[in-house]
Amino acid sequence: MKRVQILVIMLTAAICAFSQSLNVRISNGATYSFPGNLEEDITFDTRVYDGVSKHYVTISGHEFDLSEVDRIFIDPQVIADNNVAIVYSGSSAEVWVAGNLSDYVETQISGTNVVIKQSTEVSDTICGEITYTASGSSSDGSLTLKGDYKATLILSSLNLTSLSSAPINIENGKRIALKLTEGTTSSLCDAPGGTHKGTLVCKGHLEFKQKGALEIKGKTAHAIYAKEYVQIKNSAITISEAVKDGINCAQYFLMESGTLNILASGDDGVQVDYKDADVREAEDTGSITIKNGTISILTTADAAKCLKAENEILIQGGKLTLEVRGNGVWDSAKAKTKAAACLSADGNFTATGGELTLTATGSGGKGISTDGTLQIDGGTFKIKTSGGLLVYSNGTLNHNYTSNADRIDSSCKSSPKGMKADGAVVINGGVISILTTGSGGEGIESKSTLTVNDGTINIKAYDDGMNSATDMTITGGDLTVVSTAGDGLDSNANIIISGGTVRTFGAGGPECGLDASTETGCSVKFTGGTILAAGGGSSAPTSAATTQAFVSVSGVTLTAGTEVAIKSDDTVLATLKVPAYYSSTSTPLDVPAGAPMLRGPGGWPGGGPGGMGSGVTILSAPGMVSGQSYTIVAGTTTTTATAKLK
Repeated sequence: MKRVQILVIMLTAAICAFSQSLNVRISNGATYSFPGNLEEDITFDTRVYDGVSKHYVTISGHEFDLSEVDRIFIDPQVIADNNVAIVYSGSSAEVWVAGNLSDYVETQISGTNVVIKQSTEVSDTICGEITYTASGSSSDGSLTLKGDYKATLILSSLNLTSLSSAPINIENGKRIALKLTEGTTSSLCDAPGGTHKGTLVCKGHLEFKQKGALEIKGKTAHAIYAKEYVQIKNSAITISEAVKDGINCAQYFLMESGTLNILASGDDGVQVDYKDADVREAEDTGSITIKNGTISILTTADAAKCLKAENEILIQGGKLTLEVRGNGVWDSAKAKTKAAACLSADGNFTATGGELTLTATGSGGKGISTDGTLQIDGGTFKIKTSGGLLVYSNGTLNHNYTSNADRIDSSCKSSPKGMKADGAVVINGGVISILTTGSGGEGIESKSTLTVNDGTINIKAYDDGMNSATDMTITGGDLTVVSTAGDGLDSNANIIISGGTVRTFGAGGPECGLDASTETGCSVKFTGGTILAAGGGSSAPTSAATTQAFVSVSGVTLTAGTEVAIKSDDTVLATLKVPAYYSSTSTPLDVPAGAPMLRGPGGWPGGGPGGMGSGVTILSAPGMVSGQSYTIVAGTTTTTATAKLK
């Protein structure tokens, strides 16, 4: 015992002289690290139990049973207060604990499997937040953190694979700040066939911070699973593999900045579920919010989504490149078809900014799908769908149904669409470019009203360019809509145009540039705006509510790039240019933002888009007066017509 006292005194003198630390390593592998200047903080004690003497050393208030101490030594490494360091090295792991945490942290080490438990007494008044730093490498190791108080976990060049469980399992229901050391890359991987919910599992709130990088492979289930919310700020996260979702969380997902790459997921890219019935703030109820940053997600599973929220999705900024490749499926439990979508919200979808490139290649696939309202206030959208119409009939799924599907129940079919909302669609700004090429593909659909107040819209759709279940209202903006097999603008109620510039082209035959539900007493109404509508038999205004006159002419040949002018004597009231993507080779995705009609001529011979010589063309512009004659100049052809109100 006296020899131990002398040894500790000598070690204490050494660390005081060289600003090193006094370390006590106990038999389970954990090392407790104490700073210098400890002469008055070290005591020795001997106690007798059942006739057996036991020796103890107490350092800074922490008592060690010397029978459990492997060694006491000095080291140049100094562990700051409130810090714990976990270092993996092949088949072994070491844990270094700051001396002030000696009564509040319990450590268990079994090879490379480390379990650290915070005391329930940890709080701001006791010792404050604890920071855990994990580094090193192991091909079969794990880290489990237990506790009931917020904590910080730093990953610094940690490369950890577990062959039996989650390499990192945070059994703490509070806020966990997960910091990725700048300039370092860490990686996590699990093994297939486990029962754990993810490669990185957190019982509480998971907040990624700092500008380091993290790569995750999920071979059993999700790559990242958090029982509560997930936030990303500055970090670069790559999920290169996931059997289920790339990220699965509850409450909400928030991307503030940084990079998220989900290269391949077996289900959704990011899914936010909300399962409890507690009354919470709006952002805590299954929402996804993207404020900034870069997101790239690819999903290949049938009916999967890149971003899926049980409540709302809000896009405020950032750059999103999202692609879904899976086909639609038949959900026998709900007796309805389900399709893949780049963004899917059970609640509302709102965009105020951002740059989004959305691609769906499977049957029934959609760019944006929402069960609530869809509102675009800003942002740039490039959306492409190439899958066909999905139909379930007589127990069989048809992924490219080409016959008339009007009489098929809506629950048994799913059309590919650029944007789809069960509620209202409201567009107040932004630049939207949509291309749908598969059978049944529509540009924008609302199961309620569809309103455009501003923004630039360029659509080339296989079926209807824009479709609404009730009134379609256009008060402003710049719209160019082309359908190759359907109507340009199709409303199952009224079409009301009071402002903006509208160019809309139906496919010819019975397909119209403007198609209101005239058979139910509804009509087209013009009270403003500059309008060019062409098709086989476009609906013309018939309502007394029309206050701006129009002309309706036949035999006008329109080809891509043609300029159409409305003239009153020598005065040009309006000039409208047929878009480049009216041809068979150009698309709205080719058109630079803000310049929807800059391409050269083209055309489809024999009628339809690119050549509607036998169809009906309707034109209207501010200043036109009913009963007055106007000259319509389309390329090299000239036609004279008298304006009317209905």
